[in-house]
Amino acid sequence: MSNVSTIYKISVIAFALFVGASSSGCSVLECWFVQEKPGRGGGFSAAMSQEKSMIYARTDPDSEKTQQKPPSDVDPSRIYHVIDPAATFCSPALQPVEGSLTRPQCEINPFTPQASMVKWAAALTETAQSPTYLDADWFSVAAQGLDGQLTLSNVMRASSASREPSVILSVSSKTASIRARLGQPVLLDCGFWVDPSSPLHGSGFAVEWRYQFRGEGRLIIAYDGKTDRFADTLETGADLDITSLYKSGNASLVLEEAQVRHSGTYICTVYLPHLLAQVAMELEIVEPPSLAIYPSPLPLSAPGQVVSVQCEASGFSPLSLDLGWEFTGADGKRRFLGQGSVTGHRQAADGTYSQSTRLELASTKLGLGRGGEVTCVANHQGGSRRASVTLNIIGVSAPSIEDSMAMVAVALVLYGVIKVFFWTFKSTVETNKSDPNDKKDK
Repeated sequence: MSNVSTIYKISVIAFALFVGASSSGCSVLECWFVQEKPGRGGGFSAAMSQEKSMIYARTDPDSEKTQQKPPSDVDPSRIYHVIDPAATFCSPALQPVEGSLTRPQCEINPFTPQASMVKWAAALTETAQSPTYLDADWFSVAAQGLDGQLTLSNVMRASSASREPSVILSVSSKTASIRARLGQPVLLDCGFWVDPSSPLHGSGFAVEWRYQFRGEGRLIIAYDGKTDRFADTLETGADLDITSLYKSGNASLVLEEAQVRHSGTYICTVYLPHLLAQVAMELEIVEPPSLAIYPSPLPLSAPGQVVSVQCEASGFSPLSLDLGWEFTGADGKRRFLGQGSVTGHRQAADGTYSQSTRLELASTKLGLGRGGEVTCVANHQGGSRRASVTLNIIGVSAPSIEDSMAMVAVALVLYGVIKVFFWTFKSTVETNKSDPNDKKDK
């Protein structure tokens, strides 16, 4: 009985500990607090300072703060007990495996609320008055989850001199890096959440998607949620789900048909009155090559004769491609013949690339024996591709079964013809021998 009582007590304690852990809800997030150093000017770029900081997040503002002892190298003023009702800091992607050296990346910066200058968000601050609600300490937090599972950007508000900020606006993406094939639809995830208790909730929002690649950028789509209008853009084949946007804050971008020109960085920005948060993600269009060998089939080759073969790889992206040749002999052994003579890249109108390689097949020099299978091999980021053609070298290879049967048939026919000719000749000779006797008798 005492054993049962002991087990019951242990179970109650374990449950209590579990409930306590669940109420706090989130693991500790190690960050860097980054800001400009004061007193720097004169047109030079501002020097930056960074300090270690910690975020202890909890979803329930009435729950107790985490009582864990912070590291000794963290200034107490850089420890933030964050109220996060949406549990944005509680994602498993922000919780490292115990003992692992890989950690989520996190940066905290001071944030200054201000009216947006873009026209599709101008309606959010038409009054040009700054509400008293903005008189507080504001921070922005940018976090990258483990293995690119999450990109997060939060704007937090804390009463002056308080280290207990609340998440007011959160923008996140689960597609920090994504690959797609040509012609496929692409979904770039972006979602946002606004604290329902904030005066900014229900005061309107705007969503913007921008594209950047090698220093150049363009506006993909922009939507003013307050006036229910899209901004004029030149982009086609891109859309937002407006119903999901209002219902659940789903601001994901849908590209109807992936093209090479879509590879690059996409930035999802959500505007509230005087606030904004944005996340960036990478899209890469990866298309493996199509291979073709010329001529096909290869002409018959004699020992010592040189046969030229060419392999054309086309329709691939990105640019990097490795071409080579392999030979599989009649004995089944495979060996590498080299890259051959490789041409430069050529770009098609759709942005894909093509490249070719040419190989001189000298049977004696390369030791090709009786012939075999010649294979063009293309190694690409989108996968490996192979194309093969058969090389036949006459005068070296042993006769096939069909050839042997044909030779036997020909031999039998020749034997029959010779036999008939012999019988005919023998009969004629015997007839001629008998004629003189017949004449003498007469």
